[in-house]
Amino acid sequence: MKNLRLPMSESTARSLKLGEIVTVSGLLFTGRSRLHIRAIEENIFPPIDYERINCFFHVGPVMKKEDGIWRVVSCEPTSSIRFERYGANVVRKFRLRTLIGKTTMGARTAAALKEVGGVYLSKIGLSGNSLRKQIRKVHNVYFLDELGKTEATWIYEVEEFGPFFVAIDAEGNNYFELLASDVEKKIPEIEREMGIAPDYAFTEVNAE
Repeated sequence: MKNLRLPMSESTARSLKLGEIVTVSGLLFTGRSRLHIRAIEENIFPPIDYERINCFFHVGPVMKKEDGIWRVVSCEPTSSIRFERYGANVVRKFRLRTLIGKTTMGARTAAALKEVGGVYLSKIGLSGNSLRKQIRKVHNVYFLDELGKTEATWIYEVEEFGPFFVAIDAEGNNYFELLASDVEKKIPEIEREMGIAPDYAFTEVNAE
């Protein structure tokens, strides 16, 4: 398992293989829906040096201030696919090299990552409580008063953060899409082994 230093270089990102398991060490910033919407629709975004901090962690953390110092109580990654509407634009706007989240993202974000030379890393059976132990320091917070602790942007210093796996590589390949395609190809064989007729119709559930 590789431990990757942040900020990740383009050459490192392009060298990573789909499905490869990695950890990251260095500085990253957090955000959820409000960061995406404000950055793209309103051109309001944290005044970060995005060349130095180019890893975006999709999370709404639980934070607590003790003796004047912020600490992370929990930082469970949130589902990244919900940001697909703005994801590609955010990647291009800040030339992001690394995205970290849960599940996957769509074709537009994959294309943007291919363009800038970046990767999307997805969680592997981790809990937010275990990840918080790998956060060495909370360096800063932006828009805390107007957005609150969950939607604010935090700057974390992490050490061997993860592990995560490469769910979208720098060539735009999507692990989950390839997996779904592979499963689809195997369904007829599985149905034959289980004695399910080719014309069998599964029950349709009416959601109304």
